[in-house]
Amino acid sequence: MPTRVLSGTRPTGKLHLGNLLGAIENYKKLQGQDAFFMIADWHALTTEYESHSHIADNVMEVVIDYLASGLDPDKCTIFIQSEVPEHAEMALLLSMITPLGWLERNPTYKDQLRELKGRDLNTHGFLGYPVLQAADILLYKAEKVPVGEDQLPHLELAREIVRRFHHLYGKEIFPEPEAILTEAPRVPGLDGRKMSKSYDNCIYLSDSADVVTKKVRTMVTDPARKLREDKGHPEICPVYFHHKLYNAAQTETVAHECREALRGCVDCKMEMAEKLNLFLEPIRKKRAEWTVKRSEVRQILDKGRTRAREVAHATLEEAMKAVGLRK
Repeated sequence: MPTRVLSGTRPTGKLHLGNLLGAIENYKKLQGQDAFFMIADWHALTTEYESHSHIADNVMEVVIDYLASGLDPDKCTIFIQSEVPEHAEMALLLSMITPLGWLERNPTYKDQLRELKGRDLNTHGFLGYPVLQAADILLYKAEKVPVGEDQLPHLELAREIVRRFHHLYGKEIFPEPEAILTEAPRVPGLDGRKMSKSYDNCIYLSDSADVVTKKVRTMVTDPARKLREDKGHPEICPVYFHHKLYNAAQTETVAHECREALRGCVDCKMEMAEKLNLFLEPIRKKRAEWTVKRSEVRQILDKGRTRAREVAHATLEEAMKAVGLRK
């Protein structure tokens, strides 16, 4: 039997390199399995509840990015989370058994409150984000979940919820999901922090070649290289990280010339930008093709919704019987 896989993306905007390298490349490898990939619009509301007018538009942009990046709807199920109401029902059910302390100790919750301190995130939805995530996973009885390393605490909490559910109701329904990490789980953004829309430090899959070049020109480098003749440390430089991804054949040369101050940071950035644009060009081309085929995209989502609801409804009914809400 093929392995059941579930993962998703919050539609808070178009996808960026961090999404591609930290998630979608893994999705592509797994789409031959029994794979479900959702656009997690309920999750978007946990931080973007004041920007509700943009979420539906962002959903379509994410789907187009999925397709342009190589996800094949004939090999996997692509669907919108809120179009499968069982997600909300399962989340409510699981919230009844999840101790508040489990959520409050979540390191991701604390990190996000600190990093996004300009927003009012003291909400039930934001605190309960991991419960909804657990519901997403458990509805499909997913065995494998492709995630970035920052989501590992959420996945561990999902496993704890599974064990608590089974202990309380005496019936084992759900497998304990396992994480699948990518080779590049933390992609640095323009400012050196993890690439994230929240930090406004992204290179988007939809960015034109000129925009990519301009953004790379602003990217931070090794702070020790204040002057052209200063020797650098490529292992701590975000630009070098991207060289390793798109300019692999030249990484040893790039590293040597950086350490010996044989190349300047601007030259290093421009070489990387050129290689990055070559990498992105096929995605940009496919993206332009899908953008004018919105009706076909909608058909893909309708098909995905039907398949997702079929599986989710059966699992929810099983869980409802276990807790005594169904006979």
